[in-house]
Amino acid sequence: MSIGQALWQAIPSAIREDDTRLIVAILVVVSIGYMLTGGLQAFLADQSELANAMANSMRFILLTATAYALLTLALNLHWGYTGLFNIGVAGFMAVGTYTAYILAAPPGGRPAPGLGLPVPVAILGGVIAAGLVGGIVALPALQLDADYFAIVTVGFSEIVRLSIQASTFSGTVQDPNLDTYNVVNILGFKFGTGGGRGISSPIGPVTDPLFEGSPPPAQPLLDITSQFGIGTTVVKGLVYVVFLLLFFLTTYYVVSQRLGNSPFGRVLKAIREDETVAQSLGKDTRWFKIKVFMLGAAMMGLAGILWRGRAGYINPPAFRPLITFYVFTALIIGGAGSNTGSVIGAIAFTSLLLNGPRRVAGLINGAFGGLPTPSDFWVAASSLDPIMYLGFIVSESSTLKFLVVGVVIVYLMQNRPEGLMGHRKDIASSIDLSDRPDTTDGGRMPTDDGGDSDE
Repeated sequence: MSIGQALWQAIPSAIREDDTRLIVAILVVVSIGYMLTGGLQAFLADQSELANAMANSMRFILLTATAYALLTLALNLHWGYTGLFNIGVAGFMAVGTYTAYILAAPPGGRPAPGLGLPVPVAILGGVIAAGLVGGIVALPALQLDADYFAIVTVGFSEIVRLSIQASTFSGTVQDPNLDTYNVVNILGFKFGTGGGRGISSPIGPVTDPLFEGSPPPAQPLLDITSQFGIGTTVVKGLVYVVFLLLFFLTTYYVVSQRLGNSPFGRVLKAIREDETVAQSLGKDTRWFKIKVFMLGAAMMGLAGILWRGRAGYINPPAFRPLITFYVFTALIIGGAGSNTGSVIGAIAFTSLLLNGPRRVAGLINGAFGGLPTPSDFWVAASSLDPIMYLGFIVSESSTLKFLVVGVVIVYLMQNRPEGLMGHRKDIASSIDLSDRPDTTDGGRMPTDDGGDSDE
């Protein structure tokens, strides 16, 4: 038995066999782990606000894990359920987020003007825009095979990012009398993307109204947390993360589960298994793929608004292709075709691979009271000093994490290609066809009236 299997068997069966309990248990373990590392880092750095550091560390990892879980669940509809190889996740995030920001930004806003619509309308507009763009991208792309479909989607993602960044649409020059006037004007509605400067809008965490007013509705919570030295900013972040977990992640998961078990979801899984067979049963597979692509793109757009849009400011680097690679890695780790695997893969990827090396490096650096930082590998290697070697590894931890991610993916592909929870991949049929009752008399099953049945 491998170490992984031993750890899995060590989990109580009541948690191991219940998906909801398993997800909650992993979230609790990750939260506690990051709280302890955050507190230990603050202690080693001689910081006095240990509780604030611990709460902020937990807030950070829960927000990151939740955001990736939302995106992974949306991608699972495309790739895990339908077999659509979509590498344009960041592009759909950008469409949803930028649309919401442009709709909500004030008309005279800097660096780019917006339309000044109410925030709920702007968010709804962003989700609809991402879904419609997903449908437009899907129409020609569905004529292509899997590899070419992937190329089209990644190309779309880059087109979106470069278009947003282009000065032609930035709207940063707002004087029509200038030759460089670049505000987009459609039917008298003027707006801009902000170009490389980014764009600001009043969109922020939806839980912020709890902390507004005199006194704010969340004043009792602020009073309690202030006694432990936890700042208002951290408390606001934690409340927003709890809201995302309880409402949006739960909604995404329930919708994905119900969709997968519905007749619509069974057709999607039939397309994944063999599209020709699904077509032979009279299913218009192209229409099913367009609909699920629009739904997944809308979910990615909303996830982008909730994640990247929470700060009230966005810019093009927030939607670089690396985000798509991260989401795919999380889904591969968790297991494509499994909603539970999507969430667990996102938590494992963000806590262990994406942010784990940086946390460990911070702890090591703090334990040694500050390590040397060689300028490059040759300087460290030629020093023949183990401390210099360790300092080089710690200083390059943000780069070395990609090496760790690559090793983990290679190991999974060789030893567990179905991912951590791939064994819970939803089957295409509504019942488990492998679970056939025991029969006697040549395979005939007895009926209630004592006769035989061929079913």
